[in-house]
Amino acid sequence: MKILMAEDDPISRSFLKASLIKWGYEVLVASDGKEAWEMLQSPDGISIALLDWMMPEIDGVELCRRMHAVQIADPIYTIMLTAKSQKDDVVTGLEAGADDYLTKPFNSQELHARIRVGIRIIELRRTIAARVQELEIALSQVKQLQGLLPICSYCKKIRDDQNYWQQVDSYISRHSQVEFSHGVCPACYDLYVKPDIDRLAKIR
Repeated sequence: MKILMAEDDPISRSFLKASLIKWGYEVLVASDGKEAWEMLQSPDGISIALLDWMMPEIDGVELCRRMHAVQIADPIYTIMLTAKSQKDDVVTGLEAGADDYLTKPFNSQELHARIRVGIRIIELRRTIAARVQELEIALSQVKQLQGLLPICSYCKKIRDDQNYWQQVDSYISRHSQVEFSHGVCPACYDLYVKPDIDRLAKIR
C-alpha cells in the first residue's frame, strides 16, 4: 500500500515517515502542498494521502478540494492532520473532500487504526467497482430485440437481416434469452384442432 505524506514540519515529517515504514507501507514524502499536488497529479499507485492542514504554497484543505474536483477511477483516501480542533474546522476539512480527520498531537496507534480503516474502505470501493464493471459487461452481452421487425401479414414469419424468413419463435430465440414451450390457444383449438378430432372420430 502506497501512502503520500505531506508535512512541512521536518520533525513531524521524520516521525511520520518512520512510523509508516515500520508499519510496512511504501511512503512518498512531500515537504509542502505544491510538491504534494505535483505528486497527486501523477498518483502512481498512491492509495492514501496524509495531508497537513497548514502548509506553504498549497494548504491541505485546498489539496482536498483539488483532488475532489478531479474525477479518477480509483479515488485516493485522504486523512487530514491538523492542530485545528474546532467543529467548524472539522466540517471545513470534510466538506473539502477529506475522508477522515485527525487532530495534533495524535497517538500513533490511532493513526495506524485510521489508516487500516481507510484500507478497508479502499478495498470495498475496488470490489464494488469490479462488480459494476462485471455487470456492465454482462448487460452489454445480453441480446435485446429492438427496432422495426418485418413480419408477413399472412404466415406471420419474420424477415431477418439476411432477408431470410423464419418462424417468430425461431427468430426470437436467436436474438434473446427466451425459450418457448408450444401450446394451442382456445381460438386455434376450435378452428384447427377440434375439426380434426371430430373428423377422426367420424372415420373410426
